[in-house]
Amino acid sequence: MNTKAINLADKFAKFSELWSPKIIAQMNNYHFKLAKIKGDFIWHSHPETDEVFIVIKGSLTIDLREGEVLLKEGEMYVVPRGVEHKPFAQQECQILLVEPAGTVNTGDVEGEMTAQSDVWI
Repeated sequence: MNTKAINLADKFAKFSELWSPKIIAQMNNYHFKLAKIKGDFIWHSHPETDEVFIVIKGSLTIDLREGEVLLKEGEMYVVPRGVEHKPFAQQECQILLVEPAGTVNTGDVEGEMTAQSDVWI
């Protein structure tokens, strides 16, 4: 058992890649992932799972086919399973994602934005 706290700022300092989530912890079969994002992502969905976005620093817009969700620091949103969404950040934004282990960042769409899904920092 690890008895050391996880410092989010220290973990964010360990990487600079955008749109490439890094795992920092696991609870049961769920991963806690940090990501730095900026600009547009792609439209995608996760047919098998919900996806939690928590903004640590900056602001984030999650475009949905029915509208958009604006998130500021300290706010979160759960994208329901199967709902198409497209994250966007005008300036660099730091987020925490909570999702089942093995979840691919681009969900049901594979392409150049697809990141390796098992990277721990």
